Amino acid sequence: MTALLVFGGGYVGRAAAAEALRRGWRVTATSRDADRRTSLQAEGITAIDPNDADALSSALAEATTVLVTAAPDAKGCPGLRSLGSTQAASAAWPDWIGYISSTSVYGDRAGGWVFEDDALNAATLEGARRVRAEADWLSGGPGMGLTVQVFRLPGIYGPGRSVLDRLRDGSARTIRKPGQVFNRVHVEDVVGGLFASMARPRPGGIYNLTDDAPAPAETVMNWAAQRLGLPTPPEVDLYDPSVSDASRRFYLDSKRISNARAKAELGWRPLYPTWREGLEAIL
Repeated sequence: MTALLVFGGGYVGRAAAAEALRRGWRVTATSRDADRRTSLQAEGITAIDPNDADALSSALAEATTVLVTAAPDAKGCPGLRSLGSTQAASAAWPDWIGYISSTSVYGDRAGGWVFEDDALNAATLEGARRVRAEADWLSGGPGMGLTVQVFRLPGIYGPGRSVLDRLRDGSARTIRKPGQVFNRVHVEDVVGGLFASMARPRPGGIYNLTDDAPAPAETVMNWAAQRLGLPTPPEVDLYDPSVSDASRRFYLDSKRISNARAKAELGWRPLYPTWREGLEAIL
């Protein structure tokens, strides 16, 4: 039986785990949070603490595929540190390893188009950490890079995590930055891209998984507010305390991300090619 190990049972990891379960796979996911592990177990996912070396070693030994979604820290990718030390004392790596990165590695391109082979120019600490983590995964050990695929994601949205939720709970704000534009991707399309890669692995492959319609944030916000019959939220300055750090990082960069490689090499097509279809599906 195919077995998936997800290092980082967060939003994307959980969605990938759910799809694997639907396909009849065995699934293990890590989380340092005890409550989240309980929740994962209730969904049919074997949940383990990544600090439990024995449990992690067993999960890695059984895994045919590994997905790493945990964000890097000052020391690099925690998934690589944990799995690398575990693998050193066990069998070879699984056939497919996917590392979730971010389009923040490209930095600001003043609204221009970006492709996977373009030079990286991260403008934030988080982006710089992603650049390092990608490099470590692709070249971090003998034979290790032969199994790794990297997926660069823009802003991820989906059920429970979208502009619709922020409008409904009153936390939405309109941040207007002239000329600013970026892509988004529905979580189901991320999962679709990952499983397409599992079916067509390319060692060392790097893919942008994004929608087809980069757009200004205020355009999406105004459409969503009108669709819900709610007033457009108040405008705030980019550096207002009410703006989260994560949102602020998105607004620092302006770029259009090409997904042509994922379409050509993986046969992948987004179910929600624009944010309109994605938000309608959530509604």
